[in-house]
Amino acid sequence: MSKHGGFKMSDFLLEHEPSVRMGFFFGSLVLFGMWETLRPTRTPTVPRLWHWLNNLGLTVFNSFLLRFTFPVLAAGFAAITTTNGWGLLNWLDLPLVPATLIAIVVLDLVVYGQHVLFHAVPLFWRLHKVHHADVDYDVTTGARFHPVEIMLSMGIKLGVILVLGPPVVAVILFEIILSSMAMFNHANASLPTGLDRVLRLFVVTPDMHRVHHSINRREHNANFGFNISLWDRLFGTYKAAPDAGQTGMTIGLTDYQDNRRQSLLWMILLPFRSEKG
Repeated sequence: MSKHGGFKMSDFLLEHEPSVRMGFFFGSLVLFGMWETLRPTRTPTVPRLWHWLNNLGLTVFNSFLLRFTFPVLAAGFAAITTTNGWGLLNWLDLPLVPATLIAIVVLDLVVYGQHVLFHAVPLFWRLHKVHHADVDYDVTTGARFHPVEIMLSMGIKLGVILVLGPPVVAVILFEIILSSMAMFNHANASLPTGLDRVLRLFVVTPDMHRVHHSINRREHNANFGFNISLWDRLFGTYKAAPDAGQTGMTIGLTDYQDNRRQSLLWMILLPFRSEKG
């Protein structure tokens, strides 16, 4: 077993992972939901209750599906790799802190690469466009993904964990950070210009990621990051602002602008309809 295998915080987080993650999820949802309610950047075009119920309904459905589809999820698999000494970080036997930092950065890079891939490959885009078809942009959009995409993402994540061998605590922290940051940078709110300019040097802000949800194809193929903003600059996919401005831009995909009340069933069936957008 590696040095980080016996860390008590890892044991606590693994034992209480569902409640810890749920606490951060709902805490982020409430916090950023209040922010966008008090200081909205754009005027919603869909009744908020309808939008939230269907987007969050899809999130709940995905959570149950993952639990029933995979015998073990990311944190549990990280515990297995740690126990068996599998993966690069276990072979290197690094101390917990550097191993955790390396793991979080690598996992975030993989998420960026996966996001680019899901835009570039037509079959994957059919799934991912469920996220982009949302005609409003708010905190719940950050959790709106097709069930098959969620399962593919988990499969990729498990493969990375097998090769990397990250500490359990790193995987749990990464999952919490990714979920919270996705809701933060999908919030229908904006930071003060000066603060946004500084923060986006390090992390993805709402104004930065909103560009990615533009109806303009060139813009929605930019700003793929969910957490660390470095990747977009490093790989040439960064765009500072939409051409039409944050309030003038159109959100969503061209072929779904007329269907603004997108139901849970509509989202699940969308990839299997004739190709659009």
